[in-house]
Amino acid sequence: MRDYRNIQPEELAVDHYFRLWKLSNDTDAGNFWKNWLSENPDQQDLVDKATYLLDTVFEAFDGISDDEITNEISRLSGALEHSEEKESPRRLIFRPEWYSAAASIIMILGLGWWISNKYSTSKQNNLLYNQIISQIKEPLLKATNETNRPKLVSLQDGSTVLLQPKSSISYPQAFKGEKREVFLSGEAFFEVAKNPDQPFYVYANNLVTKVLGTSFIISAFENDKDVKVAVKTGKVSVFALTDENMETQQADNKLGGMILTPNQQIVFSPVNLRLTRSLIADPALLEMPIQKQSFDFKATPIKDVFEALEKSYGVKILFDAEIMKNCYLTASLSDEPLFEKVDLICRTINARYEQLDASIIIYSKGCTYQNE
Repeated sequence: MRDYRNIQPEELAVDHYFRLWKLSNDTDAGNFWKNWLSENPDQQDLVDKATYLLDTVFEAFDGISDDEITNEISRLSGALEHSEEKESPRRLIFRPEWYSAAASIIMILGLGWWISNKYSTSKQNNLLYNQIISQIKEPLLKATNETNRPKLVSLQDGSTVLLQPKSSISYPQAFKGEKREVFLSGEAFFEVAKNPDQPFYVYANNLVTKVLGTSFIISAFENDKDVKVAVKTGKVSVFALTDENMETQQADNKLGGMILTPNQQIVFSPVNLRLTRSLIADPALLEMPIQKQSFDFKATPIKDVFEALEKSYGVKILFDAEIMKNCYLTASLSDEPLFEKVDLICRTINARYEQLDASIIIYSKGCTYQNE
């Protein structure tokens, strides 16, 4: 599953799901990307650049003969397969779908000029990390969990940290100034006291997590390849530790970067500073002030069924309402995990689903039966 917020334009241009939208006018793909842009309006420039690349490549094909394209594809295919057999020359029959294959080859091999070294090196990140620590005027305390059970650490502002074994956290005795900053090595569950005027920052292995008041888990052991952040309540902003991000994301008390909401998580790779967003393995029901949500459906329009799940779990479900307007559900769902609920619904109405970028996408050809 790809993190489309942290991707280069040429990578997006060769993404299968993106090309389905731009080149094939696929309805499901179109619905996904329109919703994604509405939730990530700051990524419009990324989409525009990727679209420009697609348009440019396919315009270039107008001046290239079919023979030239097929011969090049044949040559590349032979090289990739490392074939040792000598075949007699033959003319290949051109297929229209090879245009997309050729486009991918050209973009991957010929558009390297778009890639820039905008991210800091590991050494620079360490310098930035040490610089942040040096700017904290208050002496830092360090709590380490050397036991085999979670250890509770209480902070001066009322926040608590449930520190897991083989983990440690450094923090000032009192939070002064405009920010609350702590430094984690290992895994911990945070419950942050709400204070919009003094954002709370957690630094962990080149990943910065910024919150105003919420609960979440961070796993950032030194020997692990990736860092993971999962949200239980509220909203969390995550971004890579770079000079550019520290300047823009700390400019005010608003949440920027990649926003995570309950039941969402990210996996961060410190090596290439990539963030991949998804749903947690077992999304939990949200704590709602009203009575527990009922999942008893009787000839209920599928649109209302998906809306009920969205409200109860805080998970976006994308589907084509027009195609599925004649789909209804009669079922009693209760203790099943979210994904089991969705699977049962899809099997009942002859649909399928997949998870993409913390959303659930429903694929359906519609229902022929009517509400009874």
